[in-house]
Amino acid sequence: MIGIDRRLLVNIDWTLFALALSVTMIGIMTIYSATRPLPGAEQPSFYIKQAYWLCVGLVVMLGMVSINYKLLQQAAPFLYWAGVVLLIAVMVIGRKGMGAQRWLAIGPVSFQPSEIFKLFFIIFMARQLSMESEEMGLGRVIKLFAMYAALPMAVILKQPDLGTALVVLTMFGTLVFTKGVGRRAVALALLISLVSVPFVGSVVWDELKPYQKKRITAYINPEADPEGISYHVQQSKVAVGSGGFTGKGYTKGTQGPFRFLPERHTDFVFAVFAEEWGFLGAFTLAVLYILIILRGIDTARKAKDEFGRLTALGVVYMLTMYCFVNMGMTMGIVPVVGIPLPFMSYGGTALVTNFIALGLLLNIRARRFELFY
Repeated sequence: MIGIDRRLLVNIDWTLFALALSVTMIGIMTIYSATRPLPGAEQPSFYIKQAYWLCVGLVVMLGMVSINYKLLQQAAPFLYWAGVVLLIAVMVIGRKGMGAQRWLAIGPVSFQPSEIFKLFFIIFMARQLSMESEEMGLGRVIKLFAMYAALPMAVILKQPDLGTALVVLTMFGTLVFTKGVGRRAVALALLISLVSVPFVGSVVWDELKPYQKKRITAYINPEADPEGISYHVQQSKVAVGSGGFTGKGYTKGTQGPFRFLPERHTDFVFAVFAEEWGFLGAFTLAVLYILIILRGIDTARKAKDEFGRLTALGVVYMLTMYCFVNMGMTMGIVPVVGIPLPFMSYGGTALVTNFIALGLLLNIRARRFELFY
């Protein structure tokens, strides 16, 4: 049975927990509305499955809070390499779907290892960087990237999952920058990046799948693919814009149930929410996310050690990027890269991973006074 020291309960960030749970419940409600059937058809069970995954997430979160996060620091190398092995296993025995090979199946349950790997990567990099000097040179940064980020990124790109690969790259960069990089190293890195953009861009472009190229082309020139991904983005913008200030009302939206909006319960769930609740609802949801991020930053600030601080910041960076990219792509601000909205989008692996991340934040904050009892 999972047990939590009663002294820790006093320091649990119940506000952060309530914020995340509120967004999740809003997500389940939106998934229900987004998947409403046409007259005469049956209601899909997506919202019920999401509720089941919420229960699993809460149990896993409780387990995460109950252990001392310092144990994760010791287990970080094992978690990292276990994650890499899972990513490689996807390439060999993974299940294909929607043009990608990203899932592993264990009996009737399928999960996406790249989602779990992101947390393993955060924990591992927090451990490695906590042992580094306060200011690293460019050579050391390149070495760390080559040793720990290059391989998983290459494997993830092969699935292909450009969005997750970019998240891993961004988390590496932000964590390294947070730890401390010399000004000279930053200047050299920027210069090398600018010079290598044409070459690297050409190589990456050649490796992209046709549908990924269409997403980027459609972002630059929406008229280039009017019946493909541009149609998706246009319908999403129609849904967001048609909500007006107060929205059409819960279960009153049309873009979802009439199938105008693709991936309405996963990648574009925010568009469904904005259509039904309008600018006021979208603004409120954004405020909830901002409060979650601010509580995460405060947790990092109050962490008792460098490993806890970097781990908390890694989780904050991940959630921030997911929110910005997902909301941005539904409004045509950024290219469509298939990144879910935290705690909102349908998907068992993503939701459970989010609650593991939440458990990490709660754990780090609750144990900040542990030395004193």
